[in-house]
Amino acid sequence: MRDARLQKLAANLVGYSIDVQPGENVLIDLIGLELELGKCLIEEVTKRGGRPFVELSDRSVLRTMLTHATKEQIELWSKLDLERMEQMQGYIGVRSGSNVNELSDVPKEKMRLYEQLYTHPVHMEERVKRTKWVVLRYPTPSMAQLANMSTEAFEDFYFNVCNLDYAKMDRAQDPLQSLMSRTDRVRIVSPGTDLTFSINGIGAKKCSGQRNIPDGEVFSAPVRDSVNGVITYNAPSVYSGTTFQNISFTFENGKIVKATSNDTAKLNEILDSDEGARYIGEFAIGFNPYILHPMNDILFDEKIAGSLHFTPGQAYEETDNGNRSSIHWDLVLIQRPEYGGGEIYFDDVLIRKDGVFVLPELEALNSENLK
Repeated sequence: MRDARLQKLAANLVGYSIDVQPGENVLIDLIGLELELGKCLIEEVTKRGGRPFVELSDRSVLRTMLTHATKEQIELWSKLDLERMEQMQGYIGVRSGSNVNELSDVPKEKMRLYEQLYTHPVHMEERVKRTKWVVLRYPTPSMAQLANMSTEAFEDFYFNVCNLDYAKMDRAQDPLQSLMSRTDRVRIVSPGTDLTFSINGIGAKKCSGQRNIPDGEVFSAPVRDSVNGVITYNAPSVYSGTTFQNISFTFENGKIVKATSNDTAKLNEILDSDEGARYIGEFAIGFNPYILHPMNDILFDEKIAGSLHFTPGQAYEETDNGNRSSIHWDLVLIQRPEYGGGEIYFDDVLIRKDGVFVLPELEALNSENLK
């Protein structure tokens, strides 16, 4: 007998997140072979008159594939998968696996080719822009380890997060989306951080379970050349299999002119991928009430209550500042008191202090009101 929490999650993903309609093609992309959720998703898509298609893959196999792949092979691989993605109206990506660092020793040139020739056209250009999509992690013992929790406790946490009432959250986000859409100047202050930029004319997009599970953010983007100052992130981040800590960026007129971390050389290699990698493509404020601490998994970490993320690389089409890049790297700063606190100002007005929204119209987004 299947776990009822899995069936509820599948129903939410299919019925709420991507709202499958009769006749729509839906690609169910299972990375890590979590088969029970995959079966539930197939059943839910079919119930709504959709047509499910399934991809099964494994990160350790991908590691071997990339290590030996040629440029011509990746180009053909991309062409074939792009043709399939173009036939899809919906996409559900389930990510799991036993080792978050599985790709850490793939040669950097092979990773660069994979990101530029495969990930960018298939996912960033086609899937993100032209399908109804949602992606999520699946609870595994390795994720429980990252969260410093037992496997059973982590599963309870996971289903609390993923089966949250996202329709309620959606309504609570309206005032923040409206405020960001009419804001010009933003200032962020935290230990090691004093950053200013403009979001004038960029707009804002709310995220409440239609694209990511878990969810809980409103995002915009800075005017590309408006960013000045310093930001120091306090959540670790895994990128291409490497865990980075204590990342700090110094900006001049939008560009990252200095970047340091526990692996400064590799950090700068990533930022030198292309011109857009040293400019910011996203600014977002996170507020999922059940996610309180980083666990080296960006789908969770970027939604941490009292957090923000400030993202080098590609801008989203919905809040487009014109920045183009093969990367999109969400990096997280937590501003709750136990992480050093901090403030966000919109047009010189304090909107959030130490992770708590202080404007009356935004208080519905505070954790006690979202649970």
